Amino acid sequence: MGKRLLALSFGLTAGSLLGLGLAQHSMGRHRRDLFSGRPLRRLAALGHLSSYASVDTVRLLGDYIAWEQQTMLRRRAQAIARRMEQELG
Repeated sequence: MGKRLLALSFGLTAGSLLGLGLAQHSMGRHRRDLFSGRPLRRLAALGHLSSYASVDTVRLLGDYIAWEQQTMLRRRAQAIARRMEQELG
């Protein structure tokens, strides 16, 4: 039983570390895509970032709102930023 428990705990730890690393990579990619030349990538990045309410994300969205030329994407970012500000207090 001891070897099984050790293997299980090792697997859980390795899986957690791998998941954390992939999440960090994904966040970095979506932050870069937010300023992409392709509107569809920017929309996808907004959708992804909308689930990560933090002060840094609100600041990033502020920069994006000032940069974005397309009205639809700018309004979407404004709505997400307002929601996050309310959530964060």
